[in-house]
Amino acid sequence: MANIKVLVVDDEFSIRQMIVMSLQSNGYDVVEAEDANSAKAMIVDDRPDLVLLDWMMPGMSGLDFARWLRKNDLTADLPIIMLTAKVEEDYRIQGLEAGVDDYLPKPFSVRELNARMKAVLRRTNPQVAEKNLQADGLVLNPVSKRVTVNGQDVSLGPTEYRLLEFLMTNQDRAYTRSYLLDRVWGGNVYIEDRTVDVHVRRLRKALEAFSCDHLIQTVRGTGYRFSQKTPV
Repeated sequence: MANIKVLVVDDEFSIRQMIVMSLQSNGYDVVEAEDANSAKAMIVDDRPDLVLLDWMMPGMSGLDFARWLRKNDLTADLPIIMLTAKVEEDYRIQGLEAGVDDYLPKPFSVRELNARMKAVLRRTNPQVAEKNLQADGLVLNPVSKRVTVNGQDVSLGPTEYRLLEFLMTNQDRAYTRSYLLDRVWGGNVYIEDRTVDVHVRRLRKALEAFSCDHLIQTVRGTGYRFSQKTPV
């Protein structure tokens, strides 16, 4: 999700870093704050597209900060996902009544967080969440699930489509086969790493007819990347 800025507000450094690193690996532009006061300054200086907000923080709690954001005209429509260990129904209701768009109990998986973020962005800011991915005439439309090259349709299977979408979202980054399996196939799927090679070959073959197969590059000793740059 390139060009989408996410503000992570959490006073626990280890949790904040885990979230930041996982979001960056998925192509998000991420900024972080350890408390509500720091977050306020960041929002004023450079408004994010979405806020991930911890409930329990020193000073102003995440719940009070969410209420503050909703009362401020400049941030009243800013998407918020509350992250908290408070899982009881009463707490979820309090969070939703404070105006948060979603409520994710800790601990949570990175895959679920990413899915929830996409869902919130689709509801609150479709133009941001559904921006086309483009490179050298190759266009991937995440809304229609359509891939074209200079207006001509490229026929891809569902796995090849997901693989291309992930790589285009994270251009110029090399990924191992095991990492691609986790991100594209899912962490609970147990298949061999070489399965990635099979689908990369299929993807390249589909793009070859449009002279775009060079965009899927093999990184020797690592795996694969999507890049418009000529390999050294």
